[in-house]
Amino acid sequence: MKPWTGRAFFLLLLAGLLYWALQNAPLREILAQLRQLTLMQAVWLAVVNTVIFLLITARWWLILRAETRNIPFAPLVAYRLAAFGLSYFTPGPQVGGEPLQILYLRRNYGFSFARATSAVILDKLLEFLANFLFLGMGLLSIARSGMLSAYAPPPWLVLPLVLFLLWPLVHILLMYFDKHPLSALLAPFLRLRHASQQGRLSLPLFPDKVWRPLLDFVRLVTVSEHLAGAFCRRHLGYLWLALAASLLVWVGMVYEYLYMLACLQAPLNFDQSLASLTLVRLAFLMPMPAGLGALEASQVLALRAFGLPAALGISLSLLMRARDLVLGGLGLLIAAIQR
Repeated sequence: MKPWTGRAFFLLLLAGLLYWALQNAPLREILAQLRQLTLMQAVWLAVVNTVIFLLITARWWLILRAETRNIPFAPLVAYRLAAFGLSYFTPGPQVGGEPLQILYLRRNYGFSFARATSAVILDKLLEFLANFLFLGMGLLSIARSGMLSAYAPPPWLVLPLVLFLLWPLVHILLMYFDKHPLSALLAPFLRLRHASQQGRLSLPLFPDKVWRPLLDFVRLVTVSEHLAGAFCRRHLGYLWLALAASLLVWVGMVYEYLYMLACLQAPLNFDQSLASLTLVRLAFLMPMPAGLGALEASQVLALRAFGLPAALGISLSLLMRARDLVLGGLGLLIAAIQR
């Protein structure tokens, strides 16, 4: 497939999602919904979101502080914002800013690439653990709310889904017991690297200048996973604190979403609200920057499934979009200044 064909496909998909989301949502109704939000409510939402972002940074800071006691908290907030800005506008499931976090640790605190990468890997695993726990609860809420009763998945899909959601927890436990699944998976590439360095193997298909950086990256990931495992064994207390921060992030995000619904006077019960928020998170897994189109469609689908107008779903997605654009834009500005 040529590059322009892929871009055209995603542009058409984006246009289709936006059209479907907006076709039954008149602008006048959307504005009427948003006018219900008072200044004090908007300020409180900003405060809640600030606390959530500080907790996200605190998880990373706790991992770093376990072995570097004098590392300051405030600069990490700026670095995390910069990473979020890059991730938010990168196609895919909210990743892409991690190399920037590694670069900041390397440049500003003298971390080795392996140590910086291990801290970011552990931070990401704890983030995934909390996210997947929430997704498990959210999928249960979708089933209980009856949102997608006509599209119930086949029973055989349940076990693979549960195993997938448990992956971050299993990975952390394996590292604690000195098992390294990622390293085991990448071991054949390391053997290739060793053989090529000794001149016993000529790597096929791609020139040396392509293979060598790839194999060096594999080695970096392997060393970083071993360092992350050592962290789990040496600093179990800090690991629990970082996990607690990660779980508190989701408590804050659920509260924020419930408060948004209350501000827009959306009469949803807890299961329905959790089901709608789950669709938000799934929308960001779509391969579009910032989940553009997918977020709006998810909220229209959720609200209409519960008998509420499409305008309410669009208004809700616009509130979330405004929040993320402010944070993402600020992050990109910080990244540009610290370049």
